Amino acid sequence: MANPDTPRHVEIKDENDQTVAEAEVTTARGPEGTVRTSMHAKDAYVRSGYRASLVDAVMDLPEVQASDRVEAAIPYGDGESLERLRERTEDSEARAAGATTLLDADVPSGRGPAEERQADGQEPDDE
Repeated sequence: MANPDTPRHVEIKDENDQTVAEAEVTTARGPEGTVRTSMHAKDAYVRSGYRASLVDAVMDLPEVQASDRVEAAIPYGDGESLERLRERTEDSEARAAGATTLLDADVPSGRGPAEERQADGQEPDDE
């Protein structure tokens, strides 16, 4: 697990190896704390799917999986990220705060990322 005092930077890159979406992730001390993340796309018109991939990359981090709660900040109007966060969390509550949407939710326990994607009808990556 990463040092809880050191933010983790997560990037999603396109086929040209250009960063299209990124997040900063920090955790509270202890394995059952709260994860805080701020996510955004580099461009308002990024192709569909990249924002959801960023949410998946953040939610699949070991420190997120080991936490009980997640607090996420995403740009207001980013429906793709908000919807994917709701799919990957439980008991989520979202609210607007200026140009940002804040989501507070529980991190589900007992299911790993592969099992979750299978339940959503996606095939796990076995490469």
